[in-house]
Amino acid sequence: MKLETIASNEAPAAIGPYSQAMKVGNLIFTSGQIPLGLDGQVVQGGIVEQTHQVFRNLQAVLEAAGATLGQVVKATVFIKDMNQFAALNEVYASYFGDHKPARSTVEVARLPKDVLVEIELIAAINVETF
Repeated sequence: MKLETIASNEAPAAIGPYSQAMKVGNLIFTSGQIPLGLDGQVVQGGIVEQTHQVFRNLQAVLEAAGATLGQVVKATVFIKDMNQFAALNEVYASYFGDHKPARSTVEVARLPKDVLVEIELIAAINVETF
Protein backbone atom coordinates (compact mmCIF):
# COMPACT_ATOMS: atom_id res chain seq x y z
CA MET A 1 0.00 0.00 0.00
CA LYS A 2 1.14 3.48 -0.82
CA LEU A 3 0.95 6.37 1.66
CA GLU A 4 -0.24 9.55 -0.06
CA THR A 5 -0.26 13.13 1.23
CA ILE A 6 -3.49 14.98 0.45
CA ALA A 7 -3.54 18.74 -0.06
CA SER A 8 -6.25 21.12 -1.24
CA ASN A 9 -5.93 24.75 -2.26
CA GLU A 10 -9.63 25.08 -1.35
CA ALA A 11 -8.88 24.64 2.36
CA PRO A 12 -6.47 26.67 4.50
CA ALA A 13 -2.89 25.45 4.58
CA ALA A 14 -1.72 23.53 7.63
CA ILE A 15 -0.49 25.83 10.40
CA GLY A 16 2.16 23.39 11.57
CA PRO A 17 4.29 20.44 10.50
CA TYR A 18 1.44 18.21 9.32
CA SER A 19 -0.67 17.45 6.24
CA GLN A 20 -4.30 18.31 5.61
CA ALA A 21 -4.89 14.58 5.20
CA MET A 22 -3.19 11.27 4.53
CA LYS A 23 -4.49 8.43 2.39
CA VAL A 24 -3.46 4.81 2.79
CA GLY A 25 -5.26 2.14 0.82
CA ASN A 26 -8.98 2.92 0.95
CA LEU A 27 -8.73 5.07 4.06
CA ILE A 28 -8.43 8.85 4.33
CA PHE A 29 -7.45 10.44 7.64
CA THR A 30 -7.97 14.19 7.83
CA SER A 31 -6.10 16.38 10.23
CA GLY A 32 -8.29 18.32 12.58
CA GLN A 33 -9.79 21.28 10.76
CA ILE A 34 -10.47 24.52 12.55
CA PRO A 35 -12.60 27.43 11.26
CA LEU A 36 -9.98 29.20 9.18
CA GLY A 37 -10.82 30.84 5.89
CA LEU A 38 -8.51 30.53 2.91
CA ASP A 39 -6.77 33.68 4.14
CA GLY A 40 -5.72 31.81 7.28
CA GLN A 41 -7.90 33.95 9.53
CA VAL A 42 -10.48 32.61 12.00
CA VAL A 43 -14.00 33.21 10.67
CA GLN A 44 -16.09 35.68 12.62
CA GLY A 45 -19.08 34.50 14.60
CA GLY A 46 -19.96 31.85 17.11
CA ILE A 47 -20.17 28.06 17.12
CA VAL A 48 -22.62 27.92 14.18
CA GLU A 49 -20.48 29.98 11.81
CA GLN A 50 -17.30 28.27 12.94
CA THR A 51 -18.76 24.78 12.48
CA HIS A 52 -19.93 25.64 8.95
CA GLN A 53 -16.39 26.80 8.08
CA VAL A 54 -14.89 23.62 9.51
CA PHE A 55 -17.18 21.56 7.26
CA ARG A 56 -16.30 23.65 4.19
CA ASN A 57 -12.64 22.93 4.92
CA LEU A 58 -13.27 19.22 5.51
CA GLN A 59 -15.27 18.91 2.30
CA ALA A 60 -12.43 20.49 0.31
CA VAL A 61 -9.85 18.15 1.80
CA LEU A 62 -12.04 15.08 1.24
CA GLU A 63 -12.69 16.15 -2.36
CA ALA A 64 -8.94 16.43 -2.98
CA ALA A 65 -8.68 12.83 -1.77
CA GLY A 66 -11.54 11.63 -3.99
CA ALA A 67 -14.08 11.31 -1.17
CA THR A 68 -17.22 12.94 0.18
CA LEU A 69 -18.86 13.31 3.57
CA GLY A 70 -21.03 10.32 2.59
CA GLN A 71 -17.95 8.11 2.88
CA VAL A 72 -16.99 9.22 6.39
CA VAL A 73 -16.88 6.33 8.86
CA LYS A 74 -15.67 8.20 11.97
CA ALA A 75 -15.68 11.79 13.17
CA THR A 76 -13.93 13.21 16.20
CA VAL A 77 -15.24 16.56 17.41
CA PHE A 78 -13.39 18.79 19.83
CA ILE A 79 -15.56 21.54 21.32
CA LYS A 80 -14.54 24.37 23.61
CA ASP A 81 -17.86 24.52 25.51
CA MET A 82 -20.20 21.54 25.78
CA ASN A 83 -23.03 24.02 26.43
CA GLN A 84 -22.82 24.74 22.68
CA PHE A 85 -23.24 21.06 21.78
CA ALA A 86 -26.86 21.39 20.55
CA ALA A 87 -25.99 24.22 18.13
CA LEU A 88 -22.92 22.34 16.87
CA ASN A 89 -24.96 19.16 16.49
CA GLU A 90 -27.58 20.92 14.38
CA VAL A 91 -24.95 22.16 11.92
CA TYR A 92 -23.18 18.79 11.97
CA ALA A 93 -26.42 16.94 11.13
CA SER A 94 -27.12 19.30 8.21
CA TYR A 95 -23.93 18.08 6.50
CA PHE A 96 -24.45 14.36 7.04
CA GLY A 97 -28.24 14.03 6.61
CA ASP A 98 -29.27 10.39 7.01
CA HIS A 99 -25.63 9.24 7.01
CA LYS A 100 -24.56 8.72 10.61
CA PRO A 101 -20.82 8.01 10.97
CA ALA A 102 -19.44 6.88 14.31
CA ARG A 103 -18.47 9.91 16.39
CA SER A 104 -16.73 11.05 19.53
CA THR A 105 -17.24 14.52 20.97
CA VAL A 106 -14.87 15.87 23.60
CA GLU A 107 -14.89 19.17 25.47
CA VAL A 108 -11.38 20.59 25.58
CA ALA A 109 -9.74 23.40 27.54
CA ARG A 110 -8.26 25.12 24.51
CA LEU A 111 -7.97 24.75 20.73
CA PRO A 112 -5.49 26.27 18.25
CA LYS A 113 -6.05 30.00 17.70
CA ASP A 114 -8.65 29.86 20.51
CA VAL A 115 -11.37 28.63 18.13
CA LEU A 116 -14.57 27.03 19.39
CA VAL A 117 -14.47 23.76 17.41
CA GLU A 118 -12.13 21.37 15.62
CA ILE A 119 -13.20 18.25 13.69
CA GLU A 120 -11.19 15.39 12.19
CA LEU A 121 -12.55 12.62 9.97
CA ILE A 122 -11.77 9.14 8.72
CA ALA A 123 -13.32 8.20 5.38
CA ALA A 124 -13.31 4.98 3.35
CA ILE A 125 -13.37 4.97 -0.43
CA ASN A 126 -13.94 2.18 -2.93
CA VAL A 127 -15.70 -0.06 -0.42
CA GLU A 128 -19.04 -1.80 -0.65
CA THR A 129 -21.94 -0.47 1.36
CA PHE A 130 -24.75 -2.64 2.65
